[in-house]
Amino acid sequence: MINADLGQQLEGYVAKLVESGRYASESEVLREGVKLIQDRELQLNALDAIIDRGIADSEAGRGKPASDVFDRLEAKYHAMASNRQ
Repeated sequence: MINADLGQQLEGYVAKLVESGRYASESEVLREGVKLIQDRELQLNALDAIIDRGIADSEAGRGKPASDVFDRLEAKYHAMASNRQ
């Protein structure tokens, strides 16, 4: 079992969540918080993998120069703006 000192402010917040009926117990609040952290960590790990893949692609020459990409985007948005007028 984990015993944690949350500090006065967080302990007060947890107590308010339980008193409001939103959560049945302090343990339920903490479980929810840890699940949210777990989800965020999974998302960060997935993002790190995407970044690593992009860096590897760039280093292997499997990319396009930024100027080419920006030129294409600029042309696209100019065309979109012209179609609205």
